[in-house]
Amino acid sequence: MAKDKQQMVRGAAMIAQNKKARFSYEIVDKYEAGIELKGSEVKALREGGGSIAEAYVVSQANQLYIRGMMIPPYTHAAAYQEDPTRDRRLLLKRLEIDRLTGQVAQKGMTLIPLKVYFNERGFVKVEVALGKGKTSVDKRHTIKERDVKREMDREMKNAR
Repeated sequence: MAKDKQQMVRGAAMIAQNKKARFSYEIVDKYEAGIELKGSEVKALREGGGSIAEAYVVSQANQLYIRGMMIPPYTHAAAYQEDPTRDRRLLLKRLEIDRLTGQVAQKGMTLIPLKVYFNERGFVKVEVALGKGKTSVDKRHTIKERDVKREMDREMKNAR
């Protein structure tokens, strides 16, 4: 496994992270979901590939699917290759799926994948967040808070 390409997070190896999600959405709740993958896709993720920058979660036929997740083809795979951006089913309990689809339908919320990682047992997991879109005013406020915090950290560092 290419550990130098992957960050270790609490005993788990980070594969991909959606950094823009926390800026564009107010995160209300988080869920850990498994993901249904083919064998060559898991091997490609172990090589350090994968991206969820443009990914989102949709509900179809009482199931949740992640769309737009990019997993590059495995370099040592045989002639048959999977589509790199195909829809992949998320594995959650029925109660969680019903709760999430209900909140998305009623409250104007959306489901966003935050990160993809290998857990302690070696399974690929996706952290899915229930979020509400921020307005441009909220985004400006977030930028201002971040700049103030950065300036305070600089002052504290210089004061030492």
